[in-house]
Amino acid sequence: MDETRRPTLIASVQRALHLMEVVASHPSGAPAKQLAREAGLPLATTYHLLRTLAYEGYAMRLPDGVWVLGDRVQSLHGRSRTQQLLARVRPTLIALRDELGVACYFGMHVDDEIRLIDIADGPRAPRVDLWVGFDESAHATALGKCMLSQLDEERRRDYLSRHPLVDLTPNTITEPARLLSTLSSPCGLSLDRDEYALGTGCAAVPVTDATGTAIGALAISCRTGKLSRIEKSADRMHARAAELQRTLTLTAVS
Repeated sequence: MDETRRPTLIASVQRALHLMEVVASHPSGAPAKQLAREAGLPLATTYHLLRTLAYEGYAMRLPDGVWVLGDRVQSLHGRSRTQQLLARVRPTLIALRDELGVACYFGMHVDDEIRLIDIADGPRAPRVDLWVGFDESAHATALGKCMLSQLDEERRRDYLSRHPLVDLTPNTITEPARLLSTLSSPCGLSLDRDEYALGTGCAAVPVTDATGTAIGALAISCRTGKLSRIEKSADRMHARAAELQRTLTLTAVS
């Protein structure tokens, strides 16, 4: 491929995006004539673009005639924040997957719930079959246990009151006192041995923010027989968790 060849660009898309940037530069809105002048566009073209953007929800004309960004932009921005998070987190998950030969997971506390954010797996490192959602199974997974261990007593009690300890396998811990006593091991790992799915073991380490406050967990899943080897690799998981901490700090300030 000729790298000097210029890419094919759609001029109308360029004009629409540039016009949206101009609209965004006026917090209180601006009339079409001013937007056309600042965008360097003919007035008729500006009106056509604004009407199209308004139809799609990306622009809005207020009663006094000025134009502002539409509600759909905020929705798009919220989704892009999630994609930016995944773009920063996934390389670390992939690196740990390739390093240990296991599927890797990242979860976070979101609105007082334990949420699975991303997974890195592959043909040689298949993910566990997520047949039960985290809303019903955090107590049976290393990822969920790790994040439960991060909560203070009141928040942990509240979480467990809203999420019954359902029995998923014969090894699932369903007694609250016993669960609390097994949230972490001496090597700093939270473990799940056949508690979520028979034949599958998991290990997790906390991920903190810049202040040292735990905000999530990095976890792996593997065959139960392989879990003892993973326990000996706790230092690698902690190192990758520290890498995620730096990544999340950069995401928060960018």
